[in-house]
Amino acid sequence: MSPILKVRNLSKQFKIPKGLLGHLRIDAVKPLSFSLSEGKTLAIIGQNGSGKSTLAKMLVGMLKPDSGDIWIDGNKVEYGDYSYRCQLIRMIFQHVESSFDPRLRIGQLLEIPLKHNTKYNAQEREKLISEVLKQVGLLPEHASYYPSVMAAGQKQRVALARALILKPKVIILDEALAALDISMRSQIVNLMLSLQAEQNISYVFVTQDIGMMKHISDEILVMHNGELVEYGNTAEVLASPLSDITQKLINSYFGEALTADTWRTDTRAF
Repeated sequence: MSPILKVRNLSKQFKIPKGLLGHLRIDAVKPLSFSLSEGKTLAIIGQNGSGKSTLAKMLVGMLKPDSGDIWIDGNKVEYGDYSYRCQLIRMIFQHVESSFDPRLRIGQLLEIPLKHNTKYNAQEREKLISEVLKQVGLLPEHASYYPSVMAAGQKQRVALARALILKPKVIILDEALAALDISMRSQIVNLMLSLQAEQNISYVFVTQDIGMMKHISDEILVMHNGELVEYGNTAEVLASPLSDITQKLINSYFGEALTADTWRTDTRAF
C-alpha cells in the first residue's frame, strides 16, 4: 500500500543579512525524506530551532521548498496549489485563538474553507458545520458563538473542526496542544485518536513533548539543527536510540531509555 504522505529530499534555506551587501545562507531544513501511512501518527520532535516548524510549513504549502518533492495520497503537490492541497492536508497552529478572526462567529469561521474549496450551497454548508461541531464534542448552537466567549478547550475543538471540515487525509499540529493543561490536553488527544479510528486520518505532531508522543505516535522523526538525526518506530527509537541527540531528549524527560519493561510501567500523564 502506498503511503498517504511521502517526502523526498525536502530542504529549505534562509538568507540572513551579513554586513552591508552580503548575506549568509542558513540550512533551516537539510534534505530529508520520510513517509506516513494512512491512519497512522508521526511525531516530529526536536528542540527550538531544530527546523521542525519549517518542515511543517513546507508540508502545508506555507513555505516554498528549495528542493525535494511532496506526495499526498499518491499525488505530487506543488507550491502554490492551495485549493487542491488544503483539501488533502490541514494544519492546526500553536496559538489557536490568533488564527481566528474575532469579528466572525464560529459558523462563519468554519464556512470559509467550504466557500473557497467546495461547491456546496448554503444549506449544505450549514449541515456540514453542524455535523463537524458534533464530531468534536460541541453543539450545533456553538456556530453562533464568537471565539471570545469560548473556553480554551472549546477553541481547540473549533480549530480541530476547521481542520476536519474538508475531510483531509492528513492533519498537522504544530505545538497545537502545548498551551492546554494536562486534563484538557488528554481530552483533546483522546478525541483525536477516536476520530482517527473512525475516519482513518493521519496525524503529524510537531512538538517538544516526547512524553505525549510516546503515548500516541506510531513513528518518530528527530530533528537537530535542520537535520534528520533519527527516524523509525516510536517504541524502537525510544528504547534503543541510535543518536546522541535522541538520547539526550529521552533522558531530559524519562531519565533513561525506555526498555520494554519501563515502557509498560511508565504511566505518567501527558
